[in-house]
Amino acid sequence: MNLSENALKVLETRYLLRDEQGNIKETPEEMFHRVANAVASAELLYGGDAEDWGAKYYEAMSDLLFLPNTPTLINAGKDLGQLAACFVLPVDDSMTGIFDSLKNAALILQSGGGTGFSFSHLRPRSDVVKSTGGIASGPVSFMKIYNTATEVIKQGGARRGANMGILRIDHPDILEFIKIKRHEEELLNFNISISVTDAFMQALKNDSEYDLVNPRSNQVKCRLRAKDVFNEIVESAWETGDPGIIFIDRINRDNPTPHIGTIESTNPCGEQPLLPYESCVLGSINLSKVVKAVSGQRSAVSKGNTPPLKKVERGGFLYEIDWDSLAYLVKLGVRFLDSTIDVNKYPVPEIEKMHKGNRKIGLGVMGWADMLIKLGIRYNSPKAYKLARDVMSFIRNHARDASAELARQRGAFPNFKGSVYDTPEFSSNGGLRNATTTTIAPTGTLSLIAACSSGIEPLFAIAYKRLVLETELYEINLYFLETARQRGFYSQELIERVSKKGSLRGFREIPDDVKKIFVTSHEISPEAHIEVQAAFQDFTDNAVSKTINLKHRTTRNDVAGAFLLAYEKGCKGITVFRYGSKPGTLVKLDEVD
Repeated sequence: MNLSENALKVLETRYLLRDEQGNIKETPEEMFHRVANAVASAELLYGGDAEDWGAKYYEAMSDLLFLPNTPTLINAGKDLGQLAACFVLPVDDSMTGIFDSLKNAALILQSGGGTGFSFSHLRPRSDVVKSTGGIASGPVSFMKIYNTATEVIKQGGARRGANMGILRIDHPDILEFIKIKRHEEELLNFNISISVTDAFMQALKNDSEYDLVNPRSNQVKCRLRAKDVFNEIVESAWETGDPGIIFIDRINRDNPTPHIGTIESTNPCGEQPLLPYESCVLGSINLSKVVKAVSGQRSAVSKGNTPPLKKVERGGFLYEIDWDSLAYLVKLGVRFLDSTIDVNKYPVPEIEKMHKGNRKIGLGVMGWADMLIKLGIRYNSPKAYKLARDVMSFIRNHARDASAELARQRGAFPNFKGSVYDTPEFSSNGGLRNATTTTIAPTGTLSLIAACSSGIEPLFAIAYKRLVLETELYEINLYFLETARQRGFYSQELIERVSKKGSLRGFREIPDDVKKIFVTSHEISPEAHIEVQAAFQDFTDNAVSKTINLKHRTTRNDVAGAFLLAYEKGCKGITVFRYGSKPGTLVKLDEVD
């Protein structure tokens, strides 16, 4: 295996098996064999060839073409055996319901999963508690209890615990919730998002008031001016990066099983909307590995798929997307993730029932920025936006085909009857195996293992240091090094200056065409970031994890504009991060001040 130094550091820190004394007792190759064989054992349930599929899974993972989510890499083949990354738990308006969910969250966090909660059902602060004659303390107070518990639990867990806390825009405590992260010490183990309705967005557009509704009594408690609430969201997001926004009505319009329930929350990074007690397994294809050097005539493109992309010359070679390899990886990824559901050991019975009822999987991508660099396409360009739609539509279509094929072999997902797919078109062909098949996840540590760019994000910087799993890692884009050496402008002194600045702007010795392709996140406008997110969302069943990176000097009006544009463009949510707005893990870069 050809693993980078940083990949080995990450694997040794968190992923490889250890003995009782804490000594590593597994190589990366053995880890991938462990995962591949554990997942392939699901074939035995359906009369398949576990040995053959185990070999295929091992080859894809060890070649860094496809990687499953972190809990699968850590736990597959172990006694714990919890392989899913994303969970949503209900929080009912009772002391029993609140603390039952906390107990279940503890089991999930201990196993390496991330949990989302909607606190919207909890009665507001100062509301009546009839059973005791007291008054309620409100959703934020219980979030603080969850946060403290997470702090304790994560110390002994498989990885650092993460939570998503969500409150509806029409909850009476919404202003307290919006402002809570302005205090640096509050809810450090939570990402928070506002569940925004279409009705609120219409009130905002009309500059009118909207109702705040007590969830206990369903009575209107008061009215607020939508613009005033929106401005508070903008202020907090500008200051701290929280809250994000999810467009809950849009999410539920895409809910594939509305007969089973209503979606109220997402996982911690926002890309996976889920029903209460639902979970999802994720995996990502490394797009940087499906670009090939070619010569002579164009190779055949898989039948019925996207128009061939014009060949691009770089470094004396012609490069194009290997659509056949991508189709193979999609089919393999869908089968892998579906099998993961069967071999998973669930921490809570209700979660097993929901996951096996809907069989949601989320196949996504990483290495998008690297693919564009290899093809000579600027990240924030119309050509890139079109390619994003071409690539993701290709993946979604092949993922659904693979899910339909699995349904014919293994049966449709149990809740198929009554789902949005319960139509003559799908039913006559055996249905679908999975209620969802595609998700764009952030792939933080996975992309480090695969030595590729993260998810669909641009390069954060050409070279920089960051802290991952308490380990400081120095990163430099390998394609930039390769290009610098090929084009004759490489020097160690140049690399050091680039590391300090972060981007290539202002370096006269670097050719303009190179600067154009190696664009970094803070050279990209908020509008362009959102355009990329929207392009992928158009062909993604679930949602898209994408950070809208902003320079430190970004204004509040810019943040407000980004929120409104994300809604207009059809995104399911949005998270902004203004550089330096809260303590982070990145070194100071001159370019983003």
